[in-house]
Amino acid sequence: MKARITDQCMGDRNCNKLCPEVFLYDEDQMLSIVQFDVIPEKYEDVVRQAAQECGADAIIVEE
Repeated sequence: MKARITDQCMGDRNCNKLCPEVFLYDEDQMLSIVQFDVIPEKYEDVVRQAAQECGADAIIVEE
């Protein structure tokens, strides 16, 4: 599974709070970033949850 964040990101950090192991916050650009090319299996469910809860629909999950 892969995940990416589009330029629709509003920088509200909800994904960072939900799963800081996967989503990092870039203070300079004020956007979240995904720190893995391939999401570790143990984080897949919480990454899906973050994508569903993203208010800007900025998290794209590729199964």
